[in-house]
Formats: sequence, C-alpha cells, structure tokens
Amino acid sequence: MMTVTEATSRSSDDSDKRAPLFELAAELIRNNIAQGYLYPGLVLQESALSERLDMSRATVKRALEILEDEGGVQRFSGRGFVVSGTTHDPKREDLRQIELDLSMLDGSAGKPSWLRVYDDVAYYVTRCPVFGCYRIVEVQMAEEYGVSRTIIRDVLGRLQERGLVHKNRTSRWIVEPLTSKKIKDKYELRGILEVAALSSAKLPTRQLRDLAEEIRALCDQTAPTPAQWFSLDRRFFEMVVLSTPNEDLANYASNNRLALEACQAAFFSLGLPPDTQSILELGQVIELALSGSVKAAQSMLAMHLKKARDRTIAQLKITAILPPPSDFPSYLQFT
Repeated sequence: MMTVTEATSRSSDDSDKRAPLFELAAELIRNNIAQGYLYPGLVLQESALSERLDMSRATVKRALEILEDEGGVQRFSGRGFVVSGTTHDPKREDLRQIELDLSMLDGSAGKPSWLRVYDDVAYYVTRCPVFGCYRIVEVQMAEEYGVSRTIIRDVLGRLQERGLVHKNRTSRWIVEPLTSKKIKDKYELRGILEVAALSSAKLPTRQLRDLAEEIRALCDQTAPTPAQWFSLDRRFFEMVVLSTPNEDLANYASNNRLALEACQAAFFSLGLPPDTQSILELGQVIELALSGSVKAAQSMLAMHLKKARDRTIAQLKITAILPPPSDFPSYLQFT
C-alpha cells in the first residue's frame, strides 16, 4: 500500500505516516471480531458501522472488503456482510448500541479531519487514472465525508501539490488519465534521477546484504505477494536512492515515483500478479553495488528501469479492456 508524506510541519509529517483510515477501520473491526463483540452471523451494514465509528461509508466499505478477502466476513443474501463462522441465520442488532472496543481510536482518528479525508481520497485518486479521466465534484465529496468544502479544497490543494489532481480551464478538479507516454516520461526521469543518486549514495552495507538475502530466499521459494513486492521495492529505493546526501535529488526522485507507485497498486487491486523478475533485478543491482562495482550497478539499475517501463506499459494495455471499478465513490465521475 502507498505512504502519505504530504505535510507542512514535522508534526503533521509524522501524522501523515499513519495507516489510511480504511486500514484502521479494518483492524478495529478485526479486533472486535477476535474479542467476540462482533460474533459469527452478525450482520454488518456500512451505514450503521460508519455512524458508530464516525467514518465515511466509503471507508467502512473498503474495510469490510479487506476483511472479506481475509475470510473474516462474507456476503449473504441480504444487504451488507455477516461475520464469518458457524451459524445458521443472520443475526441483526443495532450496531450503534452494541458494545465495541474502540480503544484503537485516538482523539482524532475517527473524526473527519483533513488528514483522514486526505488519506481516503488519496487512496481513490491514485488508483483511478489507469481507467481514464475523472472529474472530482467538490459538493459530493463534502457530503461523502461530512465536512465543509473548505476542508475539501484544502485536501485537493495538497493533492494538487503532489501532482495527483489539477484544475482545468473551467476550474474543475480533474484526475488525468495515465497514458503510455506519461509512463515513458516518468521512467525516463527515473533513469536520470535514480541512477545519479546511486553514484553518490551512502549505502548501508549490512542492511543491503540482508535485503539481498531476503530477495533471494523469497524468490527461490515463491512469487512475492503485492505487500511483499511493495516492501522490497520500497526498501531498495530507500537504501540505494534515498541514501544520497543530495537532498534535492532524493526529493525529486521520491516525487517522481508517486504516480507509478499508485499505478502499480491499481494493477494489483485488479488481480495482476507481482513481477518476480523485477525484484530479482533489484537484487542484482545490490550485489553489484556491494561488490564495489558502482558503474556496473548503475548500468544494471538503468536496464531494470527500462524493463520496468515496458512491463508497466504492457499492464496498462491489459487494464484498457477492463471496465472501471464500480466501488469508486460518487464524487469521482468518469469523463
């Protein structure tokens, strides 16, 4: 999953690194199932849970879908989900009244602050560009999250700074489609920035050796899961690219990756499998760098990025024949 790093101060930067609200909601529901407050057969409806947790329905829906994938809840003939387990008939209770352990919620976690709205909106706007152009309707977004349009504009302004949304000539908020040309341009810039960063990087030798061993062990046994793929890819980037003492270079390299990371997350959400070869190539870069062959490591990294570019474009072509997901929030309108 992608990390939100937008901030205006050190304190808000730390807050941005918290898990998205839908992950917090999933963990909270998961814990209440484990403790028996949400028992097998209990009907879980998005509307009632969203009121109880003081979160949007879109957030709760996403959380329940995560738990459905895990087998913790399941769909049934009625509306909503039921807690999985041995039971005969669905049991309905007022979820607004039953006892729940809400200790995971800190003073602001369940409130529709700009940060929590930002996390949720960022999740969707980073995944929709692979399907085409989307318009964002401020009024509907404000209604979705139960906040003022001032907060919505603050959120959209922060996303605009990251290059994820923009205003068109009629002042409408737009999420532009991700095209093959944009992917090529992003990877061309990656080839310049990241290869340059490697030449001056202060490599953490021990941690890189551990990462190389983890890559070998994982890929020898089985293909990585999406979460493992992202973890390995991100750790490589942090150790090899972000270890450059050139802070501007590191920042430009980080910002340039945002759209591509979101694109990959969207591919995974559609069921496209993680590419093992891509991770193995990173392992080869590490081996060359640790052997002292920095020039060879740079050449290998450049070759890896060209191959990653071609693989990403091929995946984009696959999504071109798929319809947009039906669970995108209503404030995202396909154009």
